[in-house]
Amino acid sequence: MHSDQGSQFSCHDWQDFLKAHQLKPSMSRRGNCHDNAVVESFFQLLKRERIKRQIYLTLDAARADVFDYIELFYSPKRRHSNNDQLSLVEYERRYLLRNGTVEETWGV
Repeated sequence: MHSDQGSQFSCHDWQDFLKAHQLKPSMSRRGNCHDNAVVESFFQLLKRERIKRQIYLTLDAARADVFDYIELFYSPKRRHSNNDQLSLVEYERRYLLRNGTVEETWGV
């Protein structure tokens, strides 16, 4: 369970809750607001591009839709400015090809 160093996340009640549910605490470094930047960016996109447009009748429907967003759109199709406008799957394929880790016939 990752959090910032706010008092609500460092108090004994919260730590007891984590232990009771077998969760491992993780805190960002003091004064470093960028620790969560990557994941916060992803969740902002997920909410904006998918979740805010949906009404889920069941938890299973929500899980399936988020899975579809990640596996069928975000990773294989959505272009990312930090990856030379390549999808995550294409970026990884090219990286593996450059490093001789995979053959050209890798199916994507």
